[in-house]
Amino acid sequence: MITIILIILVLAFLGAIPTWPHSRSWGYYPSGGLGLIVLILIVLLLLRVI
Repeated sequence: MITIILIILVLAFLGAIPTWPHSRSWGYYPSGGLGLIVLILIVLLLLRVI
């Protein structure tokens, strides 16, 4: 389960980097969403749900 979560986080991180010309105008929206997902996962790990 942890391996799957790590793979998803790495893919989300790579998707949040605005390196392509069409995504440069997105600003902080992708990385903000990624930060929210990471925060939720940290809370779930601390509560031992996962």
